[in-house]
Amino acid sequence: MGWPSSAEELPAPASAARTAIEQILVTASRLNLLGRASTASQGSITRKELQLRPVYRVGQLLETIPGLVVSIHSGEGKAPQYLARGFNLDHGTDLANFVDDMPINRPTNTHGQGYSDLNFLIPETFQGLDYTKGTYYAAMGDFGAVASEHLHLADALPDQVIASVGTVGDERLAATGTVRLAGGDRLSGAAEISHLDGPFNPPNNFRKIAGLARYAHGDDADGFSLTAMYYKGQGRFTTDQPERAVDEGLISRFGTLDPTDGQFSERESMSGHYAITGEDWKLQVSGYGIHSLQVLWNDFTHFLFDPVNGDQEEQNEDRTTVGGAATFTYHLDLASIANDFVLGVQGRHDDAYTDKRHTVQRRVLDYCENGSGLYSVGRFACNADSVQLGDTGVFAEATTHWAPWLRTVLGVRQEFYNGTDRSLTTGFKGVGSQALFQPKGSLVLGPWRHTEFYLSAGRGFHSDDVRGVFQTLPLEGIPGLSHHTPFMAKADGEELGLRSTPVRGLDVQLALFQIEFASELVYDQDMGMDQAQAPSKRRGIEASAQYRPFPWIELNTDLAATKARFRTGNPASYGLNGLYIANAPDFIGSAGVLLDNAGPWYGGLQLRILGSYPLNPDNVVRGHGYSEVNVDVGYKIRPGTRVQLSVYNLFDQRADAFDYDYPTRLPGEPAGGVTDERQDLQFHPLEPLSARFMVTQAF
Repeated sequence: MGWPSSAEELPAPASAARTAIEQILVTASRLNLLGRASTASQGSITRKELQLRPVYRVGQLLETIPGLVVSIHSGEGKAPQYLARGFNLDHGTDLANFVDDMPINRPTNTHGQGYSDLNFLIPETFQGLDYTKGTYYAAMGDFGAVASEHLHLADALPDQVIASVGTVGDERLAATGTVRLAGGDRLSGAAEISHLDGPFNPPNNFRKIAGLARYAHGDDADGFSLTAMYYKGQGRFTTDQPERAVDEGLISRFGTLDPTDGQFSERESMSGHYAITGEDWKLQVSGYGIHSLQVLWNDFTHFLFDPVNGDQEEQNEDRTTVGGAATFTYHLDLASIANDFVLGVQGRHDDAYTDKRHTVQRRVLDYCENGSGLYSVGRFACNADSVQLGDTGVFAEATTHWAPWLRTVLGVRQEFYNGTDRSLTTGFKGVGSQALFQPKGSLVLGPWRHTEFYLSAGRGFHSDDVRGVFQTLPLEGIPGLSHHTPFMAKADGEELGLRSTPVRGLDVQLALFQIEFASELVYDQDMGMDQAQAPSKRRGIEASAQYRPFPWIELNTDLAATKARFRTGNPASYGLNGLYIANAPDFIGSAGVLLDNAGPWYGGLQLRILGSYPLNPDNVVRGHGYSEVNVDVGYKIRPGTRVQLSVYNLFDQRADAFDYDYPTRLPGEPAGGVTDERQDLQFHPLEPLSARFMVTQAF
């Protein structure tokens, strides 16, 4: 597959034909949305960049989104750690993830609000992804206030087999293919089995089985598709460990104090899409059903709460999610003014069982089985809940082209959220609901000299764990009786941006943004789940550029700097000793090269940078972040046969993938553990220099 031409024409809606922009320019990495976008911070990533970008794990493909870092703090098989716009998004608190229009985020998850595990994905099945950032899009609901991504699956997959082996116990075998049927219909399939130990001691021994089957008729404008997906993964964890345990020689840098930490995950889904297009209208309908199982064994605090048995906990979840969406788009000219109207409805229902149990080497202690779940300083060690969640969003949006250099995008969204939580350990039952009105809008000026300017504002939200809303788990909601935890914590955002193509082959995007949350979501290691916290505010700037001097090479960079603070005059009322937001990075950056069709050679090189961040609200101790260089080098031996060498952490930087500051206790230490914030640092190491060799054979 070669590079698209610099002026490849893509199908345009009727309204676009009335503007000065009639083409979408295509680079290797992103579509140039000049004349189409409503903000400077939305975009579309092409399949080419997803294929060429060097990544250690599948979740890092989301780092093609400017200003997003995808890391881990535990191990393979768990949802990754997301960071963007000065947010530690934990496992997905404010990053809405979708694949094939199915939501990946899990509200009121046993481990983290918005938990988004991407391990079920097979990267060879991706067609591309669309992303947004900010609160300005009427079609975006829960978890999408900071950022969102929609991964698109290909309707036809090449007939090929992929095999790889790596230097850290890394083996993978995958296959894809498509059967062409009568009338142009396609039946596609993909399968993957893989294993990864990593550099850890003991090895993570993560095993994955994944499969996909897809039937497609027609295309995105007129047609339908049905997709079935399956995933099963299990292995050990190496969670964040106390630095002093390494300094004292208790474990190695890649060791763990509890080698029985780990996980098991299973997921099945079925989804369908239908679209029909008229002369100036389009109807799109989608639906899905998902069933998932999740078991996590985590020991974060070691012997802080139970000096005899230790603090390992088992978290279980059994969840069924059903939902769908319908969108109607209509073009209408009013007095020579072109308008595009969008009406839509989205809905999902979650039926989930969640629990947490105190364990020793994955063995549940007896008192968790007989209903007595309190120990130490009132820590709720054993709980179980039956949760029902409903989320319905209705939205409307109007794009009006007032002149060739002026258009507006005005939208509204009304969210209806309801939840029921029944504690299976105390018998408590909470029932409630909330509605939230969300106005959104953008003013777009240009293009002038291939440059557009954007002014955007809007309201979004993230949902809160209903166990905190009803105080079923006392530490899950916002601390203090005077602070109520809502079903939906609103977020108000503003943005000023530009998008420009100053010279042929160079695309630039710039955005200045501000976002305020009524309640920040932070991770509580003691509870092993997210906790609603004080209001917060961020201001920042993002800059991105892609330059293609020749058809076979692209240079790109993404830079983002943010100031993040809690927004309260009395931080002590929230149990805070300052206004800094722990684990909120000040800077995120990347720079890379993509290469293809340079004779038989292809590949990519990427520098990833995570800047420093405070580890506590008083900013006394900070995490250092890291920089890492990954590289792919591929060679096409003959048509259909390719070999590729990938090298990760090329310069073998000794750094931490992520750091935390929270109390822990090791055997022999005083009761209450080490609480000095300069001595109770916890870390997860960045993987050292490693390599992976891959062979692809097409048929």
